[in-house]
Amino acid sequence: MSEETPTIQLPDPAKLVVSNSPHMRDKPTISKIMFTVVVAMAPACIAAVLFFGLAAIEVLLLCTLSCVVFEEGWNKLTKRPSTWKDGSAILSGILLGMNLNAGAPWWICLLGGFLAMILGKQLYGGLGYNPFNPVLVARVGLLIGFPGIMTTWDKPALGVFAVDGVTTATPLGLAPGETFIGDMLLGNVGGCLGETSAVALLIGGAILLYFKLIKWEVPLSFIGTVFAITGIMHLVDPTVYHSPFVHVLTGGVLLGAFFMATDMVTSPMTHKGAWIFGFGCGLITSLIRLWGSYPEGVSFAILFMNALVPLIDRSTIRKPFGFITPAKGEA
Repeated sequence: MSEETPTIQLPDPAKLVVSNSPHMRDKPTISKIMFTVVVAMAPACIAAVLFFGLAAIEVLLLCTLSCVVFEEGWNKLTKRPSTWKDGSAILSGILLGMNLNAGAPWWICLLGGFLAMILGKQLYGGLGYNPFNPVLVARVGLLIGFPGIMTTWDKPALGVFAVDGVTTATPLGLAPGETFIGDMLLGNVGGCLGETSAVALLIGGAILLYFKLIKWEVPLSFIGTVFAITGIMHLVDPTVYHSPFVHVLTGGVLLGAFFMATDMVTSPMTHKGAWIFGFGCGLITSLIRLWGSYPEGVSFAILFMNALVPLIDRSTIRKPFGFITPAKGEA
C-alpha cells in the first residue's frame, strides 16, 4: 500500500493581514478595544466628578475635544483619512484629563491636547508608530513648562458644585502620619483627577484584565516593585518615608500601572519583557519619589521605559521553533 505525500495547506493570502501594533488575535476592532478601555475609565471619571464637581467635567471635555480636533486637523492637513472614530483620540483625551488637576485652566487642556496628538503621536506616523505614550509626553511637557500650574491641586469636596479655588497638598506632599488610607481608597485627597480614588482605578483595572486587554505582568511588577522599595525605606525610617500603602494608593501609580504603562503600542510584546518593563517603571518611580526633586515619578518612569521597549523585546523574544544558530563564518 503506497502512501501519498500529504498536501501542504497554505493559508489564503487574501485573509492574511499585515499591520502595525496593536495586534488583535480575535474579532475585536481597534475602536472596540479603545471604547472598552473608556468604559474601564468610567469609574475613575465618575469618582473625579463626585469629588471635584463641574470643574472635573470641564477639564475632561476640553481635553477630549482638543485631542479629537487636533488629530482630525492633522489628518486634514496631511490629507489622511479621518481616524477619530477608532476611539484612540477620545481615549487619549480622557486620560489627559485624568492627568490634570480639576482647576487646570482651559488653555492648559488645549496645549496638552496639541502635545499629545501632534508631538506625541502624529509626528511619528499616527497610531501604532509612536514610541512614547502620547498622554505622558503631554503631561511631562506641561510639567516642565508650567510646574506651578501642574503641581497645584484643588481640594476635593463632595457634590456637583464642589468648591474650587481652594488648594491642598497631595498625600505624597504631606508628612508621614498625616495621611489616611480610607481617604486614598475612596478619593477624598488632592491630586490629578485620575490619581484620587484607588477603588475606582482598581475596578477599571479589573475590567481591563477581564477582557484581556492588558498584560497582567506589567501592573503586578510595577505596583509590587514600588511597594517593596518604599516598604524597605519605610522600615528604615518611618518618620521620613511614607508607608508603602501610601505610595501605591496615591499619586499616579495605579493610573499608570493599569492604564498608561500597559499601552499596547508602547509596552513590550513578550510576557518576560512585561515583567522587566513593569519592574523598571516601579524602580524609577520609587527612586524619583524617595530621592528626586519631584514628588511624583510615574510619568518620567514610563516614558524612560518606553524608550527601552525595542531593546526589551529584542532581548526577550523567543527563538522560532527549529532555529539553528549559524556557525561562525557562514553567510
